[in-house]
Amino acid sequence: MEEDVRRTYAERFPVSTVQQLVRPGVGAGLADTFRARFLLKLLVRKELKVRYRGSVLGLLWSYVKPGVQFLVFYLALGVFLGLNKGTENYAVYLFSGIILINFFTEALGNAARSIVGNGSLIKKIYLPRELFPVASVWVSGVHFFPQLVVLVAACVFSGWHPSVLQLAAAVGGFVIVALLATGLGLFFGAVNVYFRDFENIVDLLLMVVTWASPVLYVWTMVRNTLGAGFFAVYQANPITIAVEIFHYAFWYPTTSGTAQLPPHLVTIWLPVGLAVSLVVVFIGQFTFRRLEGRFAQEL
Repeated sequence: MEEDVRRTYAERFPVSTVQQLVRPGVGAGLADTFRARFLLKLLVRKELKVRYRGSVLGLLWSYVKPGVQFLVFYLALGVFLGLNKGTENYAVYLFSGIILINFFTEALGNAARSIVGNGSLIKKIYLPRELFPVASVWVSGVHFFPQLVVLVAACVFSGWHPSVLQLAAAVGGFVIVALLATGLGLFFGAVNVYFRDFENIVDLLLMVVTWASPVLYVWTMVRNTLGAGFFAVYQANPITIAVEIFHYAFWYPTTSGTAQLPPHLVTIWLPVGLAVSLVVVFIGQFTFRRLEGRFAQEL
């Protein structure tokens, strides 16, 4: 697969084109991922092939893992702790948050290791290094959409009747998480080349993120326990915003409509989430470009 990437890059960018570069080894950032989208497709295919090489179930693991995770959380929190009694259609509420969190954790975890993991290719040929974190996010998207199909089927079975605004908000929630994972993936992927401790920092972050957002519990518990002041900080977390938007789009239309939703979720918090995620992308891209010049030497 690495040979295919090198050959394809050489065919698309002949020597005459490469000679026009003013600063060898430094490209145009994320814009290069669009220009080299053929390479992005190759890297996505490579990651999928490597991940499921020798696997019997293959892509079916996209269903098995979240399914087992859902059952564990539903039994532990929904049945044993009784959250399903106070939350209408708690199963849909839980699963709609789980699939979004799984997308983020997989995307960030793999993106943070993508540069080190592809060190052999990076040392052999120059190509836009942003392709590796972005490809990791795309692979996670491939795993996310089968889970989304299951969620939609469960919602339809539960009497789902979404509005156009709710469907548009769901797209916005997904974009928030994708941008956030890309920005953090660029940042941690670059820094991890120099300090491998950041792999452990990312693992700690991903361990906390499921509990730091209203995936397993309802947002009113945070507001009632910690007060309105802390809740504003809690709500400003893009992951929290995206999870609540998914609840608004998928869970809320299956209920009687009496459940509480965070105020101004679509009018204020959705733009806030997009803005924060874009800032994270800018910071991640800035850090990545400052550090990528010595990737080959450090690897």
